[in-house]
Amino acid sequence: MKTWRRAIHQHPELGFDEFETSRLVADQLRDCGFEVTAGIATTGVVGTLSWGTDGGKGGPRLGLRADMDALPIHEETGLPWASRNPGRMHACGHDGHTAMLLGAAQVFGRLHREGRLPGSGTLNLIFQPAEELGGGGGAKRMLEEGLFERFPCDAIFAMHNFPGVPTGHFRFRPGPFMASSDKVLIRFDGKGGHGALPHLAADPTLPAAATVLGLQGIVGRNVDPVEMAVVSVGRMSAGKAYNVIPETAELELSVRALRPEVRDRLEQRICELARGQAAAHGVGCDIRYERGYPVLINTAEQVRFATEVARELVGDDKVDGNAPPLSGSEDFAFMLQQVPGCYLLIGNGDNGFAGGEHLGPCSVHNPHYDFNDACLAPGAAFWVALANRFFGG
Repeated sequence: MKTWRRAIHQHPELGFDEFETSRLVADQLRDCGFEVTAGIATTGVVGTLSWGTDGGKGGPRLGLRADMDALPIHEETGLPWASRNPGRMHACGHDGHTAMLLGAAQVFGRLHREGRLPGSGTLNLIFQPAEELGGGGGAKRMLEEGLFERFPCDAIFAMHNFPGVPTGHFRFRPGPFMASSDKVLIRFDGKGGHGALPHLAADPTLPAAATVLGLQGIVGRNVDPVEMAVVSVGRMSAGKAYNVIPETAELELSVRALRPEVRDRLEQRICELARGQAAAHGVGCDIRYERGYPVLINTAEQVRFATEVARELVGDDKVDGNAPPLSGSEDFAFMLQQVPGCYLLIGNGDNGFAGGEHLGPCSVHNPHYDFNDACLAPGAAFWVALANRFFGG
């Protein structure tokens, strides 16, 4: 697993461009005896293993998912296996997620050859492209291309590393676990003019500035204080010269929520606020509200099942069955809208590097991040234990 992980890490590929990673995955799955279907959502791969007297048709069907894509970040770890592709790196650990599931595939393949898989059933290992691409991510594309019609699953699970939590520790949470993620572009269209003659212009920067301030009032006054909501202005732009009133001003927002009804409320109030400010200042307003990943909602039954597996595997002291929710987003949420399942976290421990030396825990999406290889064995062992129990072993 370490060899696979570091090979993938050295050759990171961005969303829908994971051709070499996809080939590596497909080759390893075939070697393990899986039936391989490649090219789903361009670079996605599904490995299928069925067993039993009826070829698995009458047994339970399990899906396990790993993501494969990298990020457009220049790596600064200084490690021997650092990215060889400038401006691209595995800064979120998808190289490790892929390696863990391949390690589990090797075990499943051996058990199948030896006739030691319990009962009958079908195991679908789903290697997904483009998790990092926002609303147009790989999970949605795979679903649009008939993922669960072609590979039916009674339950589906996915795992992500979590820096700072000790390796070999697991975190679970029933219900909403990760936030929705929406992107909003607001453009105020005014009338440009000379900075010395503002009364002859319609200044779009005034409603833009007022909207920036008003947005925080939405979170503070229109959302229940016990609910999570985030509205962040990531970009504010207007004009190119100090003495010119610009024609337009733009705001670009990141909007997140942990409940669908809060998400709806945020969209309603953001649009009302921006249009109201535009009307008050006599300018036009155009809003492009792009809904990205939905709220990731774990199914209680699958969370309970997975938590029990983890407790049996590593002990109660290493399992948190009611971990706090996260404001980050994950496109596995699309899969959970169609199939009951559970998204879980595995500790990534001390994982930051600079010049090849440890920095301590390092957040994902950081140029000093590295997946901790100490996660590989417990992660793969969890997948094997979960599948074995799911199929009645």
